[in-house]
Amino acid sequence: MANLGPGRPRLEQRRRQGTTPRAEILDAAAELFTTKGYANTSTRAVADAVGIRQASLYHHFAAKDDILDALLAETVAGPVELAQRMRPEPDAAVAKLYALALADVRQLRTARWNLGALYLLPELRTERFAAFRRRRDELREHYELLAAESAAAAERSDDAKILPFRMVETVIGIRSDEGAAPADTERLIPDAIVRIVGHGAEIARVRTAAEELLTRLGEAAAEPDRVRQREVGGELA
Repeated sequence: MANLGPGRPRLEQRRRQGTTPRAEILDAAAELFTTKGYANTSTRAVADAVGIRQASLYHHFAAKDDILDALLAETVAGPVELAQRMRPEPDAAVAKLYALALADVRQLRTARWNLGALYLLPELRTERFAAFRRRRDELREHYELLAAESAAAAERSDDAKILPFRMVETVIGIRSDEGAAPADTERLIPDAIVRIVGHGAEIARVRTAAEELLTRLGEAAAEPDRVRQREVGGELA
């Protein structure tokens, strides 16, 4: 278990994003794991990147895999919570599916580091990361349930229900290959998902309903610039 004590004084002034030492450690580890490789990064390297002693790092994380686990958890916690909050809402399943995909693509695209690239680490297949795998499976199941319900509403087979989750995660590969994912992916991927589940003729209406749902749940308030950019760009349906 990690010790949440204050640790030793840092070696130099803060040079990392984060309001707490723990957040700074996570930011440094995220950069090193995604750019240098998990196996090639030691806890000493993470501590050096933060500007603290290695002993201080152990006041917050007992081992390197605890840091990785915390970073991975961040990538699915928000979408899972959103999916859970949307379940009792009266909106159509396809609007919920679009909203989940939009919010998930957005967080994968705009996160400071491309943490999804760590999903392929062989370490994640071990028992140590079983809890994370279950949490990611839970997110996948939310996608599949909403996709199946959306397809049923359109009187379509649910054969494609496994695709939306995978389509959202293409953002990870785009970032790995291109260095960044275009802002348009926040619209193009959810739009494509809506077509797959049989609601292609309703994309503009579904998109509006999804954005209203996110606003109602407080998910879009932090995105005013992108919202304005979408309004200026007009409909892409």
